[in-house]
Amino acid sequence: MKVVTAAEMRQIDQDTIEGIGIPGIVLMETAGSAIVRAIEQHYPTCKRIGIFAGKGNNGGDGIVIARQLAHTGYDVHLFLVSPPDNFTGEAHINLQIAKNLKLSITEILTDTAPKSEKCVFSNHIASCELLVDAILGTGLRGEVRDPIATIINAINSLPIPILSVDLPSGLDADTGNPLGTCVLADRTVTIGLPKRGLLIHPGTELAGKLEVADIGFPEQVIDAQNIKVHWTTTTQAAEWMPPRPSASHKGTYGRVFVVAGSTGMTGAAALASEAALRAGAGLVTLAIPKHLNSILEGLLPEVMTLPLPEIDAGSLTPSATSTILEFAERTKSVLAIGPGLSQNPETVALVHQLVRENQKQELGLRMVIDADGLNALAQDREIISLLDRETVLTPHPGEMARLADTPIPTLETDRISTAQQFANEHGVTLVFKGAPTVTGTPNGNVWINSTGNPGMATGGMGDLLTGIIAGLMAQGVSSESAAALGVYVHGLAGDITSEKLGRHGLIASDVLKTVPEAISSLIQ
Repeated sequence: MKVVTAAEMRQIDQDTIEGIGIPGIVLMETAGSAIVRAIEQHYPTCKRIGIFAGKGNNGGDGIVIARQLAHTGYDVHLFLVSPPDNFTGEAHINLQIAKNLKLSITEILTDTAPKSEKCVFSNHIASCELLVDAILGTGLRGEVRDPIATIINAINSLPIPILSVDLPSGLDADTGNPLGTCVLADRTVTIGLPKRGLLIHPGTELAGKLEVADIGFPEQVIDAQNIKVHWTTTTQAAEWMPPRPSASHKGTYGRVFVVAGSTGMTGAAALASEAALRAGAGLVTLAIPKHLNSILEGLLPEVMTLPLPEIDAGSLTPSATSTILEFAERTKSVLAIGPGLSQNPETVALVHQLVRENQKQELGLRMVIDADGLNALAQDREIISLLDRETVLTPHPGEMARLADTPIPTLETDRISTAQQFANEHGVTLVFKGAPTVTGTPNGNVWINSTGNPGMATGGMGDLLTGIIAGLMAQGVSSESAAALGVYVHGLAGDITSEKLGRHGLIASDVLKTVPEAISSLIQ
């Protein structure tokens, strides 16, 4: 699903009205109807509803909602947060209709300030079972000022659920940051397409549960915007899933060659290897320092191992380069490099040689690089320039800061642009892990993930993701799609597991077992 900025949404709205000829008042009526359906579905027992309407189109939607609810028997109270004379366009027309119908309308503003606290907490409001926030929309510029700021704070103080129309009033539609003060919604029904700020922290928390209301914006109008940012939904993830035909064998589903592990970090290698199998790869081989081989053989009965030269510290050395490349090329394996690999200088040199030789020999090996593989790349930026579009990098914020030589706070300010710019500049697919995880691709597309939970903030989860992505790539999924799909499956497995076990104390091994269940839910 495409994700828009405020400017893109305004242009889509304008082009629909002026170019296609669908009147704005029709779009407003359709939007109001969509919100009413959401209220009926999610709040079936709430019959006394207070609606706060601003002077713009967002408020116009709110007035339509008030009229439609009143028509079907709800006890509706409409609160205007701007003087009636300030309402314009379709919002003004709908306000006049509401007045003609003699709806309950309360003006809670004087010319300069809210009326008394008694008015804001009047019996009408206090007795409401649901509040609808239709005060401010995507047109907000700058911080919310009084008197509206006072009204928003008053609404937030009430022990009444809040449904926001399009986005919580006071939220920056592009960044997800509150502009001074912001409505804290229990649910947001956004109109047409999701806005970036609703999918990025802290906007995700301020918006509560999010749903998207399709009000009929024509596809050609949306496509004309050339929108590059997308939200990974269940429907999209299911489209990416590789087929599993009955007439097949283990070779049908490809091979993954995991280059991972060192003394004290065999668990990372084990998790990544098994995750590749759980994601559906036919065969997985683990390249491991030779003195650790017996440990991994006993731990992973379904994974083959290839013991390789090591130094005394139990890390792989550059002398293993030719063996790794020959094996990967001969078996047509996807290389997963990095989990638990260590930052030993000899191992860093190994990673550099693998990238150089893959490019020099034009082997075209597909790679997923994570953890210490990324730390090795960060030590020589020239190596990054040798990566190709078949490569997937999966950094967390600390690793991303080293790769981009940029402080974490700067990167986190705009996760979407961070992933998009790095992927485009270096011609790779970049999975910027976090809340939410954002995947940037070489062609400029960005995928914002919609799954996952705080219970997954624990060691080993990144190793699982590396294996899942590599396992999907081995089955023939493109690097870009495998990355975004792998992130979705990884988060979905975490969500399924947390529902069973809770979020506290969740560990990677728990989530690993649920990966097949997550995948199965996408192909039924």
